Amino acid sequence: MKSVLIARRLSRFFKSPIFLNSDRFIAPNVQISEALYTSLQWRNNSTFCAHSPLFNGTHSEIEQCALSKRTLPRANFSSKASIVEGSPTEAVKELYDQIIQSVAVKRTMSPNAWLWSLIENCKNHDDVKLLFDALENLRRFRMSNLRIPDNFNSNLCREVTKTCARVGALDFGKRALRKHNVHGLTPSIGSAHQLLLYAKENNDAKLMVEIMELLEKNDLPLQPGTADIVFGICYNTDNWSLMTKYSKKFIKAGVKLRQTSFDVLMEFASKIGDVESLRIIEKSRSESMKNHTLSTGFSCAKGCLLERKPEAAATIIQVLHQDLPEAKKSGIMVELQKLVSEWPVEVIKRQKEETKKELAASLQTDIPAMINALINMGLEASVNMEDLTGKEGIPS
Repeated sequence: MKSVLIARRLSRFFKSPIFLNSDRFIAPNVQISEALYTSLQWRNNSTFCAHSPLFNGTHSEIEQCALSKRTLPRANFSSKASIVEGSPTEAVKELYDQIIQSVAVKRTMSPNAWLWSLIENCKNHDDVKLLFDALENLRRFRMSNLRIPDNFNSNLCREVTKTCARVGALDFGKRALRKHNVHGLTPSIGSAHQLLLYAKENNDAKLMVEIMELLEKNDLPLQPGTADIVFGICYNTDNWSLMTKYSKKFIKAGVKLRQTSFDVLMEFASKIGDVESLRIIEKSRSESMKNHTLSTGFSCAKGCLLERKPEAAATIIQVLHQDLPEAKKSGIMVELQKLVSEWPVEVIKRQKEETKKELAASLQTDIPAMINALINMGLEASVNMEDLTGKEGIPS
């Protein structure tokens, strides 16, 4: 019976929450390790200290709380690892400790140079964890001690996301794009571009979609540069459905597309043989730009060939030759050879099986007709026509 009573008392003791009642800050002589413990370990791992103000309590109270934490049942704590656990690099750990000691122990704002140096020195995911925790502590200090409610400026957020992309800490990078965050970051489209460029370098269409969703949820305005990156990813990953989806979004948002975006859009449309989309894109391009580039001009010529209009295709190329500066005219022969030797195979393989032979036969007839029309217009068109029938997919 006595053992049962003792067990019940212990049970009530462990179920009772323990609070720190002191409103005083940690005394200046408390070691930095204890300050780190209060700012990180208690917040992430304990339940009984969850209601205590951060950095409150005397030295003896902190020791008592830490002792109680070690004696409480393991089930009361989160299984999530503390942010200080892992393998941060020495330089980052040292800078992080200096920042935390400044705001948590000395109660003074740390120099800006420390934060910028911390950002520059991040080498891995654990470094970025410390960076984001430092940002959260700095934001809290600015609000509670300096009475500055504003977030850090957008330049800082851009550099932070650039660092996240550089070390591959994409989870933190996406977190930085949220307009409501505890780190004091001010997201911008420039920050999003850092992650989109990472997606482009790695041909990661899935990451691109996630970032575009974050832009929409957090009211970040689309820009012409955003379209350039997004269309580049869609082209490199050969995803026409995504290309059409986002081109409509950019147009609906009133984004004025750059010539480079039209180049990619029209080249992709001509490559898959989508004449209707090519016509719509060309109409939009002509409303904002007078002259063609090599890419858009030859895309239109390919569209004419798909519609069985070889003379119209030749006219487009001839006008393009007139409008281009002298330094770029040599590119016409390069593109013309590609039209003969590469494009037919590419566009035919993307068609339905029942239409492949018909298209191959029409191109075999219409491309030579276009070349002859160019010669009659006085344009030198010395291309290797053997490729037109020597490639797989172009029947002889």
